[in-house]
Amino acid sequence: MSYQVKIDGEERSIEILSRDKDKIKVKVGDHIYDLDILEPEPGIFSIVSNGKNFNVQLVPTGLKKYKVETPEETLEVEIIDAESRYLKNQKGHEDEDTDYISTPMPGQVVKILVEEGQPVKGGETLIIVSAMKMESEYKATKDRVVKKILVKEGDKIDGNQPLITFE
Repeated sequence: MSYQVKIDGEERSIEILSRDKDKIKVKVGDHIYDLDILEPEPGIFSIVSNGKNFNVQLVPTGLKKYKVETPEETLEVEIIDAESRYLKNQKGHEDEDTDYISTPMPGQVVKILVEEGQPVKGGETLIIVSAMKMESEYKATKDRVVKKILVKEGDKIDGNQPLITFE
């Protein structure tokens, strides 16, 4: 399973290569780590990597956002997955900084409400997609200009496929 995370504003890719109970092998960038992770208390983790023990506390601060505290430092971490992208698109969060709109699930384009070159306002519905017998409206996260519409009404689409890009 692969995740995108923002750590203190820098986006990184993390891939879980294998998991067997408390033992996890993860790939961060080009590095692979064998970890032994225990959660002795809710939100408190003891992590062993290469014979070294690290204690970490995760404090939720928002939608898939955490303050990660170690004895040495505190980091702001956000998990960027299909669910968080979907919820942000649905709610029109202003902090979304991607240059496109996508949907986390495969489906079908029902209606496109904008044209290429059109300025749009944050919160404005741009496209409606049907997935799992439900229609979802995808909104601009902030004031932008539509650069390119990559689909047309009636198209079948894949999950996480870019649908509309912005300038």
